[in-house]
Amino acid sequence: MDMMIILQFLYVILPIYIVAFILYTIRALKGPTIPDHVLAIDAMSYDLAAFLVVLSIIFREPILIGTAIVLALWIYSLDIYISKYLEKKEVGE
Repeated sequence: MDMMIILQFLYVILPIYIVAFILYTIRALKGPTIPDHVLAIDAMSYDLAAFLVVLSIIFREPILIGTAIVLALWIYSLDIYISKYLEKKEVGE
């Protein structure tokens, strides 16, 4: 009974993730500045990591949680790299 409530909640959440992903895509394509593009892609990536956790719960596949953690860490490291580049306009220091 409890699992059924969780699955119903997750099926309500899925359209919200899809709408957010569409809005992030629009911002990534139409963003007026480079930080807007970066922020939209960053939010889209973290949304994808959270979506992997939701799918892991629905499909009962724990390997997707590990994948989401690795994706989130990769996104974080790319954020640091991009922010360093935008700050100093140099790569590789």
